[in-house]
Amino acid sequence: MSKLFTPVQIGRYELSNRLVMAPMTRSRASDADGVPFDEVATYYEQRSGAGLIISEGVYPSASGKGYVSTPGIETEAQIAAWKKVTHAVHARGSRIFMQVMHCGRISHPSMQPGNALPVAPSAIKPAGQTWTATGQQDFVTPHELTVAEIKGVVESYRLATRRAIEAGFDGVELHAASGYLPEQFLASGSNRRTDEYGGPIGNRIRFVLEVLQAMVAEAGGGRVGIKISPEMNFNDILDENPQALYWELVEQLNLFDLAYLQMTRQGTPEIDYHALLRSRFKGTYLMGAGLDQAKAETALEAGKADAAVFGELFLANPDLPDRFQRGAPLNTPDRSTYYGGDAKGYVDYPVLQATEAA
Repeated sequence: MSKLFTPVQIGRYELSNRLVMAPMTRSRASDADGVPFDEVATYYEQRSGAGLIISEGVYPSASGKGYVSTPGIETEAQIAAWKKVTHAVHARGSRIFMQVMHCGRISHPSMQPGNALPVAPSAIKPAGQTWTATGQQDFVTPHELTVAEIKGVVESYRLATRRAIEAGFDGVELHAASGYLPEQFLASGSNRRTDEYGGPIGNRIRFVLEVLQAMVAEAGGGRVGIKISPEMNFNDILDENPQALYWELVEQLNLFDLAYLQMTRQGTPEIDYHALLRSRFKGTYLMGAGLDQAKAETALEAGKADAAVFGELFLANPDLPDRFQRGAPLNTPDRSTYYGGDAKGYVDYPVLQATEAA
């Protein structure tokens, strides 16, 4: 039997297989209040053949929103909507973690409470644009967080963790990749602070460690994971010494007895960060980005990862595990429907049973 279809322990849970559905922003929430649409429950239920589903990025507080029509976990209405999702997934026998995503400076005043500036560790404007209700807008120079405000953001992660567990999620994942707020603190190019949160690596990793400490205090280490993406350099993120940065960060992650470390796309082919960091982390290691069935099986058999994370393949193939087991052809994803819209390209991808019946 392929190792993909053997059980694996992730934190406090034994998963039925090693296929993990990646967190993928789909922008199917009310832009006015961050409440997921009813189709969101169907979307995740359809993909419950995965041993573990990691939800799309969910903002912990309104100031963490960075894209139009993305969901939150701050209000009672949001919690109620997510309860429908977790109930649907659990009814199919799968597990689901919520990815908590604070976008920091990767936002725009039009999406912030009171049209305020987005927040960041330093007042450095990122290059690029973000999607707003009126189309693409240039990023702005963000507000540099005070130490007191940083403590407030850490608290928002703690409360988001509490609300996610209340909504029925099996755990939470800290999104510390893709140039969002945690990585903004990590990277020397976006963090020019001179206090305890800036300067040497030990200071720049402090924010991530404090957030993890808060999340673990609410849920326990066995229900908290983290995602990183060294040198992906997405959203104008750069660091002067990324190997040293992530070497130290991953060593410190071991303090929390986390459910897993998800290491996704890296931007420098000359450095194999999986090889560099996999042995450094003492818990369950999830490998993602660019995998197909053959690559995933090879990595698992070689001990390079404990589970494999699939994104676009799960997006277009709700029954991906079944297709892998049967050697069936895969659906082609429709990129024009990735973000926003209705059921088209979201919950209407065909599954094998329906295809065979037709």
